[in-house]
Amino acid sequence: MLVLTRKPNQAIVIGDDIRIVVVSVDRDQVRLGIEAPREVTVHRAEVYEEIQRGGRQKRSAGPAGAEGERAS
Repeated sequence: MLVLTRKPNQAIVIGDDIRIVVVSVDRDQVRLGIEAPREVTVHRAEVYEEIQRGGRQKRSAGPAGAEGERAS
């Protein structure tokens, strides 16, 4: 595992088209912004594991910021 240190508003880049930005840090919580092509799926690890177990159906619509959806 690669471990990097970043401050708010700093980013890391994965490949040519994925960028992860530290949006904010508040005590024990870090908010990340992820810029990636629409065809790249992005999930929190626990959601991905649930999907792999077949326990969660893909949502077609939901509130802005919902898992798997992108803010406009």
